[in-house]
Amino acid sequence: MRKSLIVFFIAFSFSLHAQINTERVMIIARNALYFEDYVLSIQYFNQVINAKPYLYEPYFFRGLAKVNLDDYQGAESDCTEALNRNPFVVGAYQIRGIARIRQNNFDGAIEDYRSALKYDPENLTLWHNMSLCHINKEDYESALNDLNRLLEISPRYSKAYLMRGDVHLKQKDTISAISDFDYAIKLDKYDSEGYSSRGIVRLQQSKYADAEKDFDQAIHLSARNANLYINRALARYHQKNLRGAMSDYDLALDIDPHNFLGHYNRGLLRSQVGDDNRAIEDFDYVLQVEPDNMMATFNRGVLRFQTGNYKGAIEDYSKVLDEYPNFEIGYKYRSDARKKIGDKKGAEQDINTLTRMELDRLNRRHSGLANNKKVDEEEQTDSIDSTSAAASAEKTRKKSDKNMNNYRKLVIADDSDPTTSYSNSFRGRVQNKNVAIKLEPMFALNYYERLSEVKRMVHYHKFIDDLNYSKKLPRPLHITNMEAPLTENQAKFHFALIDTHSANLEEKNDNALLRFVRGMDFYLVQDFSSAIDDFTKAILADESFYPAYFMRALVRCKQLEYIKAEASVINDSGISSSLMEGKKTEQASVDYEIIRADLDAVIKIAPDFVYAYYNRGNLFASLNDYRSALADYSRALELNPSFGEAYYNRGLTQIYLGNNKQGVSDLSKAGELGIVSSYNILKRFTDSR
Repeated sequence: MRKSLIVFFIAFSFSLHAQINTERVMIIARNALYFEDYVLSIQYFNQVINAKPYLYEPYFFRGLAKVNLDDYQGAESDCTEALNRNPFVVGAYQIRGIARIRQNNFDGAIEDYRSALKYDPENLTLWHNMSLCHINKEDYESALNDLNRLLEISPRYSKAYLMRGDVHLKQKDTISAISDFDYAIKLDKYDSEGYSSRGIVRLQQSKYADAEKDFDQAIHLSARNANLYINRALARYHQKNLRGAMSDYDLALDIDPHNFLGHYNRGLLRSQVGDDNRAIEDFDYVLQVEPDNMMATFNRGVLRFQTGNYKGAIEDYSKVLDEYPNFEIGYKYRSDARKKIGDKKGAEQDINTLTRMELDRLNRRHSGLANNKKVDEEEQTDSIDSTSAAASAEKTRKKSDKNMNNYRKLVIADDSDPTTSYSNSFRGRVQNKNVAIKLEPMFALNYYERLSEVKRMVHYHKFIDDLNYSKKLPRPLHITNMEAPLTENQAKFHFALIDTHSANLEEKNDNALLRFVRGMDFYLVQDFSSAIDDFTKAILADESFYPAYFMRALVRCKQLEYIKAEASVINDSGISSSLMEGKKTEQASVDYEIIRADLDAVIKIAPDFVYAYYNRGNLFASLNDYRSALADYSRALELNPSFGEAYYNRGLTQIYLGNNKQGVSDLSKAGELGIVSSYNILKRFTDSR
């Protein structure tokens, strides 16, 4: 009878002693967490909790995994359990604060951050998040106090100046806001948010040319942000550059096809330049999203009339007038449409309604009611004659503005909408990733590959292709550096395969392929030590089977990456873990020379396997041996001139060596081959020269 898969796996992989089991399972669980295999990591943490429910670490890290899966209630509960067992863990307060924020419990999050700051009073992330909580609560004085304290701790933290500028802006202090945005830009001229924030203030100040320059720079640094194009379009529109504004709306909608403001405003501009049919398409989209948007409905009615769809126009006008019976211009337009279809009686009724409304207005004026400030909102509409004058007073309206006389105005975001993207960007992932410019990652053999927004080349090697066609593998292998984490069903599938392969190995202990396949299963479930053991035994069984060398080198590199990152995180987050001794033991068994020897062996056995040169280049680069890295990337490109990742990494390596011209050329080629991050680096690099 088959054993429980997870129980079997743990029993199979580790010593029977309970203490050693839980330590090893925690190491594997945190491997999975670090490499973003959250579902799998939770399964491992569950095993540790069942075995030793008094430990705080598995609750804490399970909570972290749940945050990344958007299970905020579960994350909050797990962090609470962790703090019940150890109230001094700063990271647990931090993650519980994030979970509470996502549930709009800002008071609870502030309480967590204050508790954490007692133990770590100079933690920038805690001050950052607490400031944003106060901003979301509209407690601007407390937010300013937090931000001023943050800047005392770290005077060069540019995000704090951006947040403080945003607070000043909400308090209508534009002078202080501009000053903070200016200083944020001075501190970090490569952060698009500074230019974007200042551009929004300049829009509000009607300094449209200056605003456009700021948005130009923001777009230069962050070309995939649709809101930047939306804002620049407004700046251009106010300068009567309709063509430029239209182009910006097109670009914004290429990036974000569901952008409401983009469709609505582009529809208005298209109608102004006579592109009526495509303007109708934009308003059709707006009305799919917001069927009760009367402004869009009326604008579509006008366009339908102009394109000869009089019945459609009447339908739209009638819907608006049912909602706004005092909207005079609606009756005038519907009357014209009814005349076009020969509905003289309906047209006459609309004209009569207009006449009565005009007489009522005159009577109210004579009786003194015209100046009554408590007149119903529906009666606060202008006459037909004054509509154009009212509409020309301002060229834009807030999205929440429901005054139908403003139907021709472009829409802008409400004051309550965030002016900068950081407003909803709470910081707090304990396993923070390095977001600096870095090399494309190493290649691996994997059954699962993440989809890319940009189609890249299919990576191929004949031996791997033949291996797939042999049908001896559970799934086809991909050569990829975009590995996908396992789903819950995939994890169960590979746990089951470990069981099956283990039974087969009892009969065929020296079968290299079977050892390799089980090693792949161990690798996918993040048990790196067991994976290395199987890859080693596969090599002993067949010294010419190069995939085992290749994967053993990759797994050892990942061990080093994880151990270094986790050691740093534990020191920074206040987690004093008993697992660190186990990590040091693992690290001692991993050596860069051993990794290089494996990649050398791959190259000797399969000299046309370009991914071994590429991975060895990455290994040299991690050791700051850039000239050796350059040689390996170049050799990979000799074998495969369409290898975009190799161009990208060689380009960065050239720049590290001071060969700027060659580096820019390589990055340009990488971008052409689908490595889109090349363009952002090129912008930064060329701007700084």
